Amino acid sequence: MKISDEVLKLSKEVEQQLEDVFKVADEVEAFNTAKVLDAFNKNQISEAHFASTTGYGYGDLGRDAIEKVYKDIFKAEDALVRTQFVSGSHTICKTLFALLRPNDLLLSITGTPYDTLREVIGIIKNPSSLKSFGILYDEIDLVDNDFDYEKIADYLTKKEVKVIEIQRSRGYSLRKSILLENVEKVIKLIKKISPKTIVMVDNCYCELVCKKEPIEVGADIVVGSLIKNLGGGIANNGGYVVGKKDLIQLVSESLTLPGEGKNVGPSLGANKSFLQGLFLAPSVVNSALKTAILTSALLEKLGYKVDPSYNEKRADIVQTIYFQSQLELEEYAKAIQNASAIDSFVTPVSSFLPGYKEKIIMASGSFVQGSSIELSCDGPIKEPYVLYQQGALTYQSGKLGVLHAIDRLRSIDGKK
Repeated sequence: MKISDEVLKLSKEVEQQLEDVFKVADEVEAFNTAKVLDAFNKNQISEAHFASTTGYGYGDLGRDAIEKVYKDIFKAEDALVRTQFVSGSHTICKTLFALLRPNDLLLSITGTPYDTLREVIGIIKNPSSLKSFGILYDEIDLVDNDFDYEKIADYLTKKEVKVIEIQRSRGYSLRKSILLENVEKVIKLIKKISPKTIVMVDNCYCELVCKKEPIEVGADIVVGSLIKNLGGGIANNGGYVVGKKDLIQLVSESLTLPGEGKNVGPSLGANKSFLQGLFLAPSVVNSALKTAILTSALLEKLGYKVDPSYNEKRADIVQTIYFQSQLELEEYAKAIQNASAIDSFVTPVSSFLPGYKEKIIMASGSFVQGSSIELSCDGPIKEPYVLYQQGALTYQSGKLGVLHAIDRLRSIDGKK
């Protein structure tokens, strides 16, 4: 693709200014690469673990080894990593149904959860929701992009909460993603007042962005998707749950059936891709982070509002961009699609998608359908016109996509 000389010059100038920021990201990648490699070595991963099972999945050595590797990386008691999880939202859904019983109370302390979970909970009425089974729900909003510690403490002294849900990434909200140090602070508060309350963290988009994971700061159970960070762009589907052994047992029996739990569930040829994707994940996450940082710096220099800023500490790989019009938003998304390796000839069109109440535009020219560790962007068609960009399997391909999108913005009438 052809990038204008002006945009190439701007990119070169900005990259020179980002050397120190990129150095920090490289240090995190090095740390996490060593952590992943240590887990592979400790569990003696071999070619034998690439073998597949079908049917019931009895005796799947590779599947079981993968779960030991995840357990060690996250410093957890146990892990469940399965192809049978359709998405991150499905993994969260199965976890919530596993942990909660009629009359139990679920409390979100990061405000209203992501759109696709609203029917799961029953915020939007659905006969299959948690609420339809008699499970209670409440939420506490963030205050200035941090937890409302005072309100959470007061709530826990008055009500018995079975599960507290923390969504670290922002979803389609305009608040910031939650840094791990804030998660640690609120968990200490929760456990001091209500030690039996289960703290569940939705860790989607956040894995390997820093040197620690939520289990290390006190979370009881952590959930995520393999077509995001930890799949490394290689895993074709799947999700993971890590945490306390008794809780993982409940989730496994919710996913399969009581009495069999983790002992069944065929890998269906996914073991090699799960392992290879995980091995590559620290490098791929770093590429995604650098692409987000560059995007932030370039667009901020061109007068756009972005969040986070290029030099802010990051909790996840998501970069938000505020546009002045629907046209700008749509043109940027089209350009990201056109700069992709797959389906570059396709033009994204906004439409209604399952689980969302507004039309959504999505650009994802990806090897794995819907993969958001690959360069992609999406957002609702409503004011303010905000696009959520994430991913890039390599920094150079991510950079080219962003520069192409900036060129597209510059071609719009009235934009200099």
